[in-house]
Amino acid sequence: MTSAISTSRSAQAKGDTPILTLSEAEVKTCIDLRQLLDALAGGFKALSGGKVISPARPQLDIPQAGYSLAMPAWTVGMHLTVKIVNVFEGNIALGIPSHLATIHLFDPQTGMPVCVMDGTYITAVRTSGSAVLSVRELARRDAKIATVVGAGVQAGQHLHLLPLVRDFAEIRVVSKEFADAKALAAQHPGVVAVADVEAAVRSSDVVCLATHSYQPVISAEWVRPGSHVSSVGVAPPGGELPVELISRASLFIETRDAFAPTPVGSCELAGLDPQTGTELGEMLRGLRPGRVSADQVTVYKAMGVAMEDMVAADLAYREAVRRGTGRVVAL
Repeated sequence: MTSAISTSRSAQAKGDTPILTLSEAEVKTCIDLRQLLDALAGGFKALSGGKVISPARPQLDIPQAGYSLAMPAWTVGMHLTVKIVNVFEGNIALGIPSHLATIHLFDPQTGMPVCVMDGTYITAVRTSGSAVLSVRELARRDAKIATVVGAGVQAGQHLHLLPLVRDFAEIRVVSKEFADAKALAAQHPGVVAVADVEAAVRSSDVVCLATHSYQPVISAEWVRPGSHVSSVGVAPPGGELPVELISRASLFIETRDAFAPTPVGSCELAGLDPQTGTELGEMLRGLRPGRVSADQVTVYKAMGVAMEDMVAADLAYREAVRRGTGRVVAL
């Protein structure tokens, strides 16, 4: 009898399940950038406190094309969250983003699907959000000049976020192609395109690297005392961040997985002692120091972690439900 009941229950039909779907445009309207920075700060605290379950992300490689990653995360009070992100560099020549993603939310009590949303915008804004959170927490309070190196999606998101964390007198953008820098600056009132990257970095208090360069885009000697440098570019085997800078700076990371071999870790941190890096969450929880002097150089190296997708998707979902945004489909 027990066996028969078990078989019967396991064979029950799921039936139509209502799923909220959110487009890229809808996700954009449902994420407040100031709230995102605060949500990321809370997420980093939870991550360093061992409260976020986030197993290693499997990678599916497509030869001569790209790769696909599954990035799951969960913490109490949120949905089970899984992002599928596909990275195909050849897309740029086709006029579509190199990073494409969807995010899937599931009920943590039953595992039933709840929401499917675009994850392409979230991937961009949560990555730049973590870098600008590092600016908020680690740059000098009197920082006045910021330079963004790069003119792509990440650089653009930095330009949206930087004014939220400091009253900068000037925000600059530089790129390998000056025309690209000018085009991006034109989209952001008050942002200045600069041709000379060395001069820009030497006179900046904050330097944000947001490129896809396979080699350093700045020199360590250009970075003046008291500066904060962030880096979100991921391009093994080299990378955009000069390794020489790390040796004379205080290093901050998302998690110590940043020291693991690529693609999980950062190629710029390969071979370094993981204890040389401070997790943002450790600093935010007061377990390890952040900036301790005006002349200290601080560096933040991001790789992107599933917690960031989880908290950003949670913001979007809650606001969409509050507004009645999105379309419900049956699955």
